[in-house]
Amino acid sequence: MMNNEQLKQEIVRLKKEKNAVILGHYYQRHEIQELSDYIGDSLALAQRAQDATAEIIVFCGVHFMAETAKILNPTRKVLLPDMEASCSLAESCPADKFAAFKEAHPDHMVISYVNCSAEIKALSDLICTSGNAEQLVRSLPAEQKIIFAPDRNLGGYINRITGRNMVLWDGVCSVHDAMQAEAVLQLKMDHPAAPVIAHPECNPALLKVADFIGSTKAMLNYIQKSESQEIIVATETGILYEMQRLCPEKRFITLRDNKSCACDDCGYMKMNTLEKLYRCLRDEQPEIVMKEEMIEKARRPIVRMLEMSRELGLIR
Repeated sequence: MMNNEQLKQEIVRLKKEKNAVILGHYYQRHEIQELSDYIGDSLALAQRAQDATAEIIVFCGVHFMAETAKILNPTRKVLLPDMEASCSLAESCPADKFAAFKEAHPDHMVISYVNCSAEIKALSDLICTSGNAEQLVRSLPAEQKIIFAPDRNLGGYINRITGRNMVLWDGVCSVHDAMQAEAVLQLKMDHPAAPVIAHPECNPALLKVADFIGSTKAMLNYIQKSESQEIIVATETGILYEMQRLCPEKRFITLRDNKSCACDDCGYMKMNTLEKLYRCLRDEQPEIVMKEEMIEKARRPIVRMLEMSRELGLIR
């Protein structure tokens, strides 16, 4: 049985030997982020993989993220250290039930948050991220009827700030949805000068008490620009590794600092470990395998999002 340092050395050796790239999501364990070639959110990492010359992509995240990497890199071998690393939000939207929901709204286009399965992407007209959802929705004609899936919290937030009336699929991220506004308010009482930043996957009550609402990337930009030395963070705690790296002089307060709420860790995200990453590289398993037809269907709404984002000046 190797210790952590030996595992790290073997992972670095195998990565070089096999011409692999390790992608780590912001919510991964700190030791996984330390070994990752790129750290980011799911779509940014999948796009990073497109630019890399590696033959093997190891996605340290959850299942739908590795799927997205495979969709955008169909000729590469894509590995996921733990195939059981799922996502409560993706699981809240079964493809068969969503297909029926879509059929019940035949005059609606479907916008799906990237945090969904390949099957849901294949049923969608357009994919969005938490960072570009508002701009994409605003760019569509006011008369365009829209189904937004799978996150009712993100969809409801976009409805409120755009004035739209999108039909929302009733799904949530169990981690973000469980975060309590009361816990945040208690932290605010203890740290009155600290602004509250929150991810739009949080429930409406919590978002009402937030000073800033944004994607993981937007939150990272915010903390670097903020003059505050203490910031209350309402999202998955894995983000603290990158926040502390970017702003080591600042204190980041999470809901776990309030004893009434220990709800800000995603068990799925933490399923990937050094041992599993080592075995994954050694054995080149588990591998994400998808049918070509599914890859093509799921790829179309992602490509449409990228094209629209370029037209809107959101990406280059």
